[in-house]
Amino acid sequence: MADTTELFPDDPFDTIVDAPFDAALSERYLVYALSTITARSLPDLRDGLKPVHRRLLWTMRQLKLDPSNNFKKSARVVGEVIGKYHPHGDTAAYDAMVRLAQDFSLRYPLVEGQGNFGNVDGDNAAAYRYTEARLTKTAMQLMEGLDAGTVDFIPTYNGEEEEPELMPGLFPNLLANGASGIAVGMATNIPSHNVAEVIDATLELIDNPHVEHARLMELMKGPDFATGGQVIDSAEVIANAYETGRGSFRLRGVFDAPEADKAEDRKAGIERLGGGQWQLVISQIPYQVQKGKLIEQIAQAIADKKLPILEDVRDESDEQIRIVLVPRSRNVDPELLKESIFKLTDMEVRFGLNLNVLDATRTPMVMGLKELLENWTRSQIDILQRRSQHRLDQIARRLELVEGYIIAFLNLDRVIEIIRTEDEPKPVMMDEFKLNDRQAEAILNMRLRSLRKLEEMQLRDEKSTLLEEKDGLEKLLGSPARQRTRLKRDLNQLRKDYAEDTALGARRTRIEEAEPAVEFSMDAMIEKEPVTVILSKKGWIRAAKGHVDLAQEFKYKEGDELAFITHAQTTDKLLIAAENGRFYTLGCDKLPGARGFGEPVQSMIDMEAETRVVGMVVHKPEGRLLLASSIGKGFIAETKELLAETRKGRQVVNLKNDAKFAVMREVDPAHDHVAVVGENRKLIVFNIEEIPIMARGQGVMLQRYRDGGLSDLKSFVLAEGLSWTMGGKGDRTRTENDIWQWKVARGAAGRLPPQGFPKDNRF
Repeated sequence: MADTTELFPDDPFDTIVDAPFDAALSERYLVYALSTITARSLPDLRDGLKPVHRRLLWTMRQLKLDPSNNFKKSARVVGEVIGKYHPHGDTAAYDAMVRLAQDFSLRYPLVEGQGNFGNVDGDNAAAYRYTEARLTKTAMQLMEGLDAGTVDFIPTYNGEEEEPELMPGLFPNLLANGASGIAVGMATNIPSHNVAEVIDATLELIDNPHVEHARLMELMKGPDFATGGQVIDSAEVIANAYETGRGSFRLRGVFDAPEADKAEDRKAGIERLGGGQWQLVISQIPYQVQKGKLIEQIAQAIADKKLPILEDVRDESDEQIRIVLVPRSRNVDPELLKESIFKLTDMEVRFGLNLNVLDATRTPMVMGLKELLENWTRSQIDILQRRSQHRLDQIARRLELVEGYIIAFLNLDRVIEIIRTEDEPKPVMMDEFKLNDRQAEAILNMRLRSLRKLEEMQLRDEKSTLLEEKDGLEKLLGSPARQRTRLKRDLNQLRKDYAEDTALGARRTRIEEAEPAVEFSMDAMIEKEPVTVILSKKGWIRAAKGHVDLAQEFKYKEGDELAFITHAQTTDKLLIAAENGRFYTLGCDKLPGARGFGEPVQSMIDMEAETRVVGMVVHKPEGRLLLASSIGKGFIAETKELLAETRKGRQVVNLKNDAKFAVMREVDPAHDHVAVVGENRKLIVFNIEEIPIMARGQGVMLQRYRDGGLSDLKSFVLAEGLSWTMGGKGDRTRTENDIWQWKVARGAAGRLPPQGFPKDNRF
């Protein structure tokens, strides 16, 4: 048997560390958190890139995928990135590369894609074996100076390669393209901005280091998103967010109709179709909102009847976004339709600003706009100094060789003689002409074709040029003012590529404070039409179009008949009272048509099947109702207190024992008395002021009974007498003016009604 000590020379238990669990856990979690913050989620303010993006650009540069060369497969790029520089998943690396190529994700794309790189509808890109890519001019500007000693190079994860610590180019990528990311305990969300405006603000800061924040915001008005849109918050709200580095603002899509004839219609997004018909056109959607999802939201709102004023939504987009909204009627208010779209869908979103970045020391920090520009300017000055010093070192090395060449040309015959006659010409030349080792080696390696008289003149011209350049660089390095001037010159040169009159530089997002939102309810979106509502005794409800004759005969199911009928508008609400004292609310626009028998009212509200409907009235905001139970108790309720927001309704009349809600009558403001009649055929009349106004309860005793209960009640004007409906055909009524005999205090038993009062004890 083999000796186990040879297989396992070290005891694994010797590696166990005795430490408190919480301390060990917190230490390891802290390492993970710091790694996430500094090496994954937050961008570096100097180049605005996260490590994965920086490695992607560096790899594509190594593969010579500049704009003038042909495309290469994305799989090649991803393979190089994860193999040499970024030891993570290929899907994550490819997704990051795809985003760099999407012109709807990045304001200034850094990768030019060929093939399917996804779209604004939310569709994913094709697999990396099908797509090709190369760098854009913007990416080359961001990486400009990598070979000029401007940045440090650090070893890759396995030490086999080197990668730049950051990209040294002058393109202000952090603010130009923005960034978003979630780390551990912190996050960042930076919108994209217009490069010309960023450069203008930076130039102002260079000229005046004490510039006020308000002045910077005059130059850099706010975000400029890839998909356009409109920031609708006030300038004060936007400025405050940028001053502190934290805040939010509302972003809307844009209604715009370029093909409309009138300028006001174009701006409002209205296309006239003739005959008074029109449609709305959406031409821009908010940033990071998927077009397909937005259209689904609008369609769902139509299906759920949340947008009854909208008939249809169509997607007519090609390269440009064009979403068409068709109103239900030409009488629909376009502004109301817009406001409803903003309120119910992602046509209006809130963008949270969080300027959390890594500074030059890799420390995460939330910065205001001015501090951010100051740090970026400082980093560019440092890069300028390093580039200048690197060039000075190159000039010094070249001058050293040029001076050696000039000595050789001045003593050309002697140099040739030494080379031909000496076995070791190098030390002889160094000793005789006072050359150093590098100069002597360069002379010995010089080509024969360079031995021309003209070469000496070229060398002297080159020396003069180099000395002049050296003098300029030394003055530049010795003068902060010259450095700022040079930076301003370079920024102005860069600005020409992104000027307002260029296709890439033109501002896309409007910064316009919106008018106060139009307050609207769902009722405002219902087209107003007259209807006649019919409710049968068995609880079947329907609405006939128009105000038909209330005496008209309607068909009912066998054994059923009319219970309530009233004229209304589709914009009205119905109050339906059940014998259990609950009140339910129904919108007249939601009632079924009158071609059939309608639908059971229980299918629209949560009312038990055996519960009888006591009353149905059209809701009036300032109306009042007289409510009474079967035991003779009642009160007056204001209709504004009776609307129910859910299917369950609202309990209004509280009932005890076997009592039921019996009667509901509308009260005219002019009425001053109430008449109550019981099942025992006793009638009383009393002043309406004796009945309290309540929102909910049992009420007070209206009439006392020894046998039976309440039959009916109504309010009336005493001076005009008490009226009741006569039997038989027609709407004949009878009025009793001499009613003082029945006028008593509330709660009395009463006496028999006047002669001719209906036998069913109903008014």
